[in-house]
Amino acid sequence: MLVADDVNDHRIRPEMTGVESTTPRVLAVLAFAMERLVARNEGLVGESIGLMGKSLNVFHGVRAPSISIPKYLERIYKYTNCSPSCFVVGYVYIDRLVHKHPDSLVISLNVHRLLVTSVMVASKILDDVHYNNAFYARVGGVSNAELNRLELELLFMLDFGVVVSSRVFESYCFYLENEMLWNGAGQRMERAIVPNSVDEVTEISVEDTQTSSSPPQMVD
Repeated sequence: MLVADDVNDHRIRPEMTGVESTTPRVLAVLAFAMERLVARNEGLVGESIGLMGKSLNVFHGVRAPSISIPKYLERIYKYTNCSPSCFVVGYVYIDRLVHKHPDSLVISLNVHRLLVTSVMVASKILDDVHYNNAFYARVGGVSNAELNRLELELLFMLDFGVVVSSRVFESYCFYLENEMLWNGAGQRMERAIVPNSVDEVTEISVEDTQTSSSPPQMVD
């Protein structure tokens, strides 16, 4: 369950080794693209109330989360230590979803759940070592049962098409970079698989579809 209370982030932080570095640029690039997508779709929702498809409704929360997309991506990266490439592949999954279900829009009500679910699935495909669903649920601020359900929904909606070739991966990297270049905020993304760590502690405040407001159990 995602809540507005302060989260003791140090309790779920995995052990870090080596020298910590800055947040990988892929997070900023992806956050920029997702924020633009959500802003555009929010405008479309206002103009076409009742015409939206319901394919992504399972990912909807009661209200838009208070944590920003950039901070949410930082949080996922910081605590799961997944490789930066997982965020690109996660974006590929989301893009495939909206192409398979064009009447269903990525909006503020569903973008956070889509991100944590798609990145988690990507980490299982790309990373030799990754955390389980229960840990991703705590990081993402949802219950383990809900994340399990969201993972299955994502896989079935993708027809289990989770393989991303190197050519497709590169094309999405270029697309995301160009998205920022076209809007005067050009950044080049890392292509490295090895994850980096970040120092900043973030807080999460994303409302669940359930009625309870208690925080998720933290990992000691």
